[in-house]
Amino acid sequence: MWSVDPRTGKQREQVGAEATAADVDAAVRAAHAALPALADRDTRIALLRAAADELEADGTRIIASADAETALGETRLTGELARTTGQLRAFADEVADGAYLGVIIDHADTSLTPPRPDLRRYKIPLGVVAVYSASNFPLAFSVPGGDTASALAAGCPVVVKAHPDHPATSELTGAALRRAAAAVGVPQDTVSVVHGFEAGVELVKHPLVTAAGFTGSVRGGRALFDAAAARPVPIPFHGELGSLNPVVITEDAARERAEEIGGGLAGSMTLGTGQFCTKPGFVLAPAGEAGDALLAALTAKVAEAAPGVLLDGRMRDAFAAGVRERAALDGVGAPVAAGEAGENAVTAGILTVDAARLAAEGPHDLLIEECFGPVTVLVRYETAEQAAAVLSRLPGNLTATLHLSAAEGEEEDGTGARLLARLTPLAGRILVNGWPTGVAVTAAQQHGGPYPATTSTSTSVGATAIERWLRPVAYQDAPAALLPAELRDDNPLGLPRRVDGRREG
Repeated sequence: MWSVDPRTGKQREQVGAEATAADVDAAVRAAHAALPALADRDTRIALLRAAADELEADGTRIIASADAETALGETRLTGELARTTGQLRAFADEVADGAYLGVIIDHADTSLTPPRPDLRRYKIPLGVVAVYSASNFPLAFSVPGGDTASALAAGCPVVVKAHPDHPATSELTGAALRRAAAAVGVPQDTVSVVHGFEAGVELVKHPLVTAAGFTGSVRGGRALFDAAAARPVPIPFHGELGSLNPVVITEDAARERAEEIGGGLAGSMTLGTGQFCTKPGFVLAPAGEAGDALLAALTAKVAEAAPGVLLDGRMRDAFAAGVRERAALDGVGAPVAAGEAGENAVTAGILTVDAARLAAEGPHDLLIEECFGPVTVLVRYETAEQAAAVLSRLPGNLTATLHLSAAEGEEEDGTGARLLARLTPLAGRILVNGWPTGVAVTAAQQHGGPYPATTSTSTSVGATAIERWLRPVAYQDAPAALLPAELRDDNPLGLPRRVDGRREG
């Protein structure tokens, strides 16, 4: 595998080799053998914290490598490394808390009709997890990222399929995780990294792989999802595939703060050269004077945006082709033209279209497909009914955003409430008067939405991401001596739980 500098298109260094089927088999079997070593919660807590420490200790090299392979910049990557180590430690805290185990004890009660047996339920790890790294987050959604952190927290060893855009960074971060494993006394093969397209295919098919996490394109994710479902024993596939992240701006909001909304939208859609999975790529804005003022503000800010380098040449070519194809549709304007700027950079842009052109199926449906990169589609609507008709045609999304006036935000049964109810079925995270880029790593987060945003209803960010790699099991009338410690009446592990309908701890 070659590491390539996206700023120049030139090869930097050769990093390892593409894994063969035999290599993948060896990695998965070694990970499976490491499963018992992760059974102890204290060991997992130590591993997650040691992993964060090792990444920080090698942070200078990791950030330099990631910048050389992605052109994302030292400032952005320094923040991403902090996010990555932060989420590792956050999962350590989640394991220490123990509530993720979902312990429920219902003692036998013969007075009920029908009589209730003794039932005790908690969650156990699935087994080896396959993780497919993202291109746009070489740390936070890649080898040491959220999927790996949450799987290790659950007690699942991990085999990561590295993204070809940052193989050197993947090797550095993988080595840090393996050092952490050795430091706390678990097998280094608790985490391993493989490279190559065929390795990814072999990984999802391996009989010892019990679940998979993916962040990438609709095409690639859907192919792996189908392969996971077609196995003799199908497995859960938690894929993040693609998202428009629609924004709805009311006329009153545009009239009240056109400059603020236009500037905020420009900043969000150009952040990271438009390569965030939560980039607002589709905006419903009013026609008329208020909408004109908003468009003018947006146009001015986007025109000021400096050209940026996309993650690789393939993405750059796809972006330029996608913008050209959309701009060529009847009735589509380009107040700021997006496209290639020199050999390796692109410029940000805006496309505009009347909402009437999206009210029914036709060639303009291309505008409701994600275009990865710094471009957004501004759809001008005349009436609330017209906006609703367009919203009814949108696919599932990670986020949906609503911009209201101050008065609309205070009406319990007004415009804001109606629009919020209309947006809720479209996305996993609904924002009001904000912007979707930036995903807080916190217990209440939901980073996932209806298909094609994700292939499951779970989140890949935040504490509850651990649930993807667990399955519940209940013991009925098991003798006390045979029960796992988590389910014993004396609660030797001090876990929060629900006993006979009452919460403890």
